[in-house]
Amino acid sequence: MSTPQISFLKGHGTENDFVIVPDPDNALDLPASVVARLCDRRAGIGGDGMLHVVRSEAHPEARAMAAEAEWFMDYRNADGSVAEMCGNGVRVFARYLQSAGHVSEGDLAVATRGGVKRVHLAKDGAVTVSMGRAELPGDGVTVTVDGRSWPARNVNMGNPHAVAFVEDLAHAGELRSVPPFSPQSVYPDGVNIEFVVDRGPGHVAMRVHERGSGETRSCGTGACAVAVAAARRDGADPVLTGTPATYTVDLPGGTLVITEHPDGGIDMTGPAVIVAEGVIDPAWLETMIG
Repeated sequence: MSTPQISFLKGHGTENDFVIVPDPDNALDLPASVVARLCDRRAGIGGDGMLHVVRSEAHPEARAMAAEAEWFMDYRNADGSVAEMCGNGVRVFARYLQSAGHVSEGDLAVATRGGVKRVHLAKDGAVTVSMGRAELPGDGVTVTVDGRSWPARNVNMGNPHAVAFVEDLAHAGELRSVPPFSPQSVYPDGVNIEFVVDRGPGHVAMRVHERGSGETRSCGTGACAVAVAAARRDGADPVLTGTPATYTVDLPGGTLVITEHPDGGIDMTGPAVIVAEGVIDPAWLETMIG
């Protein structure tokens, strides 16, 4: 049987880029090896991850959320592994749904493995995602790079993060491989590690190693984790004070604005762009599957 023709798009949010594969009926077989090759920047299309676009009712992991959210973001890391959530990915996912005519400006819900996320598509092009509440497990880790070590705060945004405040972003090193951390038992399934410096009041900059992808130009859940960690370091907890805490977070690929509200909910606002679309060569894909 010949391999079917598969359409794809390419998009990015603050230069965190994704291969988008529309598959409303969940009819495609996309094993990790195929996803990894599609995301390969030299031998494939290239991306920090893949957004598999599926109707919630058609996917066993999302069927229970179908009443709340019509669409499920089946997110995969660049190495093909499955991930719970991707903040920049949700914005690009929503932009794709808008460009495809499935939704219009305003509010929508997107199902993810990290739960249902509320999204607002603004007229000015900005996309705001309600990222839910952060969880702050008490056990942190120590991150070590080139002989320097820092304590890293454990923040969970539906996926795990370790946030370390450093003197210089260059101290993070090359970030292609996972920065060593201990104890390993805190993150048995791996972790996203953020290195953060201050730029001014309510303003930080970061670099990140994303689990399964290496260093990326941006990480939405990472920016949220950084804002929460910075707020607690600065003595701010909106749940206790009743006052929202907003941080501007600079990433290599752009800027995100993160607001934590008194109810604990976190909003992330930033751009999302679709840059190209095309068709995957069936013959090439057949060699990957075969």
